[in-house]
Amino acid sequence: MFRMIQPKPLIAVTLLTVVVIASAQTQRQSETFSIQGYMGRANVIRLQGRALVDVQDLAKITKGALSIEEDRIILTLAPNDAAEPAHETARKSGFSLAFTRAAIEAMASIREWGGTVQVVVENGYPVGKAMAGNSIRAYEGRAADSIALAAAAASTESDHRGLELLTNEFNNLRVWAESFVDARNEMRAVNLTTSEHPLKDDDEAQKMMHCGQFLAQMFAGGTFQDDAACH
Repeated sequence: MFRMIQPKPLIAVTLLTVVVIASAQTQRQSETFSIQGYMGRANVIRLQGRALVDVQDLAKITKGALSIEEDRIILTLAPNDAAEPAHETARKSGFSLAFTRAAIEAMASIREWGGTVQVVVENGYPVGKAMAGNSIRAYEGRAADSIALAAAAASTESDHRGLELLTNEFNNLRVWAESFVDARNEMRAVNLTTSEHPLKDDDEAQKMMHCGQFLAQMFAGGTFQDDAACH
């Protein structure tokens, strides 16, 4: 009696779908048996119309453990990384769908927040408890919530690496915005409003803008990349 123990459904399906192609009328001189997703082949012996394969060859092909008991032979199959579905491999090397959606929404919230800060800077609006200051804080809160949703959706290695850059962009903008608000309240932000292009002349602001554009393209592309502007 021969029985195969199949601990993993994926391997079970693979073995059950293996077909030895042979003609019932034509006797071949040499035939081999292989299992899709595994390396190696086993010789096939024809006997009374049946195709027979040595179980020891099967054990070698599948890298399984073969044990022989009194009335049975047991083949315990090892996990087969090569048999992993292609879409699972792609998922692990790229962003998951849930994280991609959350990250794109987070970038939209950050752009709204940054756009509000930009309008306040370029027009010299008062902040503090004024409407402009309240708007900045409101948009910051929305962006923080969207970052939290992206963090909850992260599942792959690429997701977590992308989340790190996304969080960096959020933190850099928050530090910059808080610094501007404090300077405005203490009347130390004159240099930003007297310049013809206040944000264009600010290196930190330009760095954040570049990072924002890079992240938007990266998340849309679905594959993790890195950029020094996001660190």
